[in-house]
Amino acid sequence: MMMKHVFSTYNRFPFQIVAGNGYELMDEQGNKYRDFTSGIGVCGLGYNVKELNDAVTKQLGLIWHTSNLYESQLQEEVACKLTKGKEYLVSFCNSGTEANEAALKLARKATGKKQFLAFNHSFHGRTYGSLSVTGNEEIKAGFLPLLEDVKFAAYNDFDALEEITTDLAAVILEIVQGEGGVNCGQGEWLNEVQAKCHEKGVLLIVDEVQTGMGRTGKLFAFEHFNLKPDIYTVAKGLANGIPVGAMVGKKELGEYFGPGSHGSTFAGNPLAMAAANVVLDKLNPDFLDAVEQKAEFVWHYLKQELANVDCVEDITGLGLMIGIHLDEKVKVNAVIKKLQNQGLLTLSAHGNTLRLLPPLIIPASELLAGIEVIKDVLSKCLVTEG
Repeated sequence: MMMKHVFSTYNRFPFQIVAGNGYELMDEQGNKYRDFTSGIGVCGLGYNVKELNDAVTKQLGLIWHTSNLYESQLQEEVACKLTKGKEYLVSFCNSGTEANEAALKLARKATGKKQFLAFNHSFHGRTYGSLSVTGNEEIKAGFLPLLEDVKFAAYNDFDALEEITTDLAAVILEIVQGEGGVNCGQGEWLNEVQAKCHEKGVLLIVDEVQTGMGRTGKLFAFEHFNLKPDIYTVAKGLANGIPVGAMVGKKELGEYFGPGSHGSTFAGNPLAMAAANVVLDKLNPDFLDAVEQKAEFVWHYLKQELANVDCVEDITGLGLMIGIHLDEKVKVNAVIKKLQNQGLLTLSAHGNTLRLLPPLIIPASELLAGIEVIKDVLSKCLVTEG
């Protein structure tokens, strides 16, 4: 089909996904695919999940929208589970970029300061505030000027600590830079950033939009490094595909987000909350332990099977968030198309990186089978393109 009535803001592949079950998807021609994308990190629990379907269907029969002028038990339940009952408050929204916008607003209001520090190759969204703190100049082209008072530093670079000064409202970072090339933060560096923020009276914002909701084997990636951010943001996997996001901030910041200071018509939508409630129940300690064990097994296999493929320069990531960095002679978009022909859906990221974000429920055997397909395709790519 040709899409003639929609802005061409995406380079779309010439097929349509029409059905899904578990970790498998099907297009309009009946072709089946093993999914290593999760809808770009969204459907961590896979597709056509009975408990989610039942919860949303039940809510659909009650009410699917009500304004935030009234109390919501569903919002309260989700917020409590999202914060694990700790000293944080939640502001719901509809996406990751909105969550980051809320975080930037809260940081400015709470500190009375305007400046932010972000990092090269970061990605925080495409609305004006979140785009302003995104370290990718290509996607900013044509939209300048953006917010002033944003500076950038090298990620994982200890020299960047010198940029954390008292005039900053906040530092914003991802534990693993997804769009930026699946670059994983070093634990020592991340903790030094947090310590410097505390020393200088600067808020630390952790963007967990792609890394959160079990993607790395913890509910939030910052838990791997014992960080305690002042603010963190989530979206993507929170409701397994129903649009939702959340900005989570320490309780002492609550006085700066009172009535009228922020809002959204659809924030905390009952359908999204019904789904998120189930997702958070599913992401229990046993489930997350299973993801970590699966990831450990898969990483061993990745290093064993792919590290020695000539066109693979590096393999990075954390948990089930994987980046395979390719030699520039083997173009990642060509590899993605060849993998599609082999029934495997994958993604790209900055730096000619093949990105894998499989559903968290996918069996280890299916992960290994997919990696074998990748190994076979990459080996052949080297012969034809290298």
